[in-house]
Amino acid sequence: MTESAEFPRPGADSGEALSALLAWDVNQPMCPSRLILEHVTSRWGVLVLAALLERSYRFSELRRAVGGVSEKMLAQTLRTLERDGFVHRDAKPVIPPRVDYSLTPLGIEAAEQVWALARWTERRVDAVRAAREAYDGARA
Repeated sequence: MTESAEFPRPGADSGEALSALLAWDVNQPMCPSRLILEHVTSRWGVLVLAALLERSYRFSELRRAVGGVSEKMLAQTLRTLERDGFVHRDAKPVIPPRVDYSLTPLGIEAAEQVWALARWTERRVDAVRAAREAYDGARA
């Protein structure tokens, strides 16, 4: 967002909100898109979004699908992604309690973007390793 532009005020009409939306600029230090970018591109954010792109999961299933994530980090990541509108939490009033997590339409869109980047990194591991070795060799 440009420095002279303002963020939309709560309760601003849709025209004001749209014009502010068109002015968002991730390169500006106070742009809220930076926080959204941080959420969807965090280590656990990417992996949770990718897993949920396949299907909905219960918490314990999702924890197993996203190897290495602690319960605390998974809960925090899910809460953040739910707050941002990417994840839907469906708590069913049964005994024992059942909670399912799935992607919203906005979450599907974000997941497709970050999953493409994640898959690209998998394909390019060897090239990055070679670049690191060349860099380290030149520095030695």
